[in-house]
Amino acid sequence: MASLNVGSLGEYLREQRRTAQLSLRQLADAAGVSNPYLSQIERGLRKPSAEVLQQVAKALRISAETLYVRAGILDAERERDEVETRAVILADPSLDERQKQVLLQIYESFRKENAAARAERSPGETEGSGGGTRDDRAGGAEGTDGGAEPSSSS
Repeated sequence: MASLNVGSLGEYLREQRRTAQLSLRQLADAAGVSNPYLSQIERGLRKPSAEVLQQVAKALRISAETLYVRAGILDAERERDEVETRAVILADPSLDERQKQVLLQIYESFRKENAAARAERSPGETEGSGGGTRDDRAGGAEGTDGGAEPSSSS
């Protein structure tokens, strides 16, 4: 009983390849993998590495994180929001490729900045504060003093 989601990953890759109107050989060439190997991935016979998934995602111009989740490399629940946001940005027909990439870079920089701020404030807490990071980002870029709220830990 393998816990791998390789079958659904292969089906998803085939669907994305067809949507991009690429042949198996064209995608294999663009991703830098062999045609037979890519065929085996699509048929669910092989589990590709994260590196191969990243190359395929780049060739398809889709989120590598989406493929990681489908392959079982990333935790689906934890990463779902980020993956969905990236997928929506990449699927938006009103944005050109450059705009999509810039928007994704900005999005990622905000996520990293907020994660670092959360870790600095309370290393032991988990995601309990919810939407507070957006307020922190909007109002506290200059005067960030870690002692705004006194901590009462003994």
